[in-house]
Amino acid sequence: MNEMIKRFGPGLGGFFLILVAVWIIGMVLAPNLMMLNFSLKPMLFPNDIGGPKDVYTVDNYTALFGDRVHRAIFLKTIWGSALVMVATLAITYPLAFWMAKVASMRGARAMLTILIIPFWINEVLRTLAWFIILSFNGPLNAFLLSTGLIDQPVRWQGDFGVLAGMVYAYILFMLFPIYNSISTLETAQLEAAKNLGASTWRIHWRIVIPHAKAGIATGCVFTFMLAAGSYVAPALLGSPGSRWFTEIIYNWFFEGGNWNRGAAYALVLLVLCMAVVMVTLKIFRVNLADVAK
Repeated sequence: MNEMIKRFGPGLGGFFLILVAVWIIGMVLAPNLMMLNFSLKPMLFPNDIGGPKDVYTVDNYTALFGDRVHRAIFLKTIWGSALVMVATLAITYPLAFWMAKVASMRGARAMLTILIIPFWINEVLRTLAWFIILSFNGPLNAFLLSTGLIDQPVRWQGDFGVLAGMVYAYILFMLFPIYNSISTLETAQLEAAKNLGASTWRIHWRIVIPHAKAGIATGCVFTFMLAAGSYVAPALLGSPGSRWFTEIIYNWFFEGGNWNRGAAYALVLLVLCMAVVMVTLKIFRVNLADVAK
């Protein structure tokens, strides 16, 4: 706070501080406090609000863990989001290293262009494109049938479709932090390790990954949170047997009309994401300042 005032002066610095305070209070604290208040009250008729039934309770939270189906979907969302995170990391790490240390400037720019151009399109349209690709009579089945790899069309939509769509949708959120971290690594360190006889695996394990741990942690946090909170991919690419926890929250709010239960479910998901952030930072031994860089 003092540093901002010293840098921009009391007038402009104070104005920036007010904007930050308004953003934090109005866009972060207030909505979540309202959600918390909703989640701790039962769903009531308008005439009962403010009456003896309008009391704080944890029934909306206990309902989640008492409902076997919703509990199973919640747990599946956790490991499904973790699987999306791991798959995205496995795909983007070699690509990020190639772009940062192996490819020429022209090659890296061409790859970035190829990756970025599809994201000029709305996320819903990109997901619908995956819906067409993975459909029963879509291009993927047609290609596999023509090559003889399968004898009959496969129904890809479901868990596989949801995971594939999420990996594609959030690949840049993993790629860019890792690429930025690896690009700051001195190439001389890699050459020195190679000249001293270190294997490729050992170079990555002992040099590249420790140097890029902040970028890897950032990408993992972003990817997990986006996957856990995704609604478009599960709704369009999923099946009745592959429901996501966000679909349950949506149903409570907009179909069931029980905003109190939906708020409780949403806050449980929020707490889960916050816990994953803290655990990920602990595992990679980085702090929020490193992630912010």
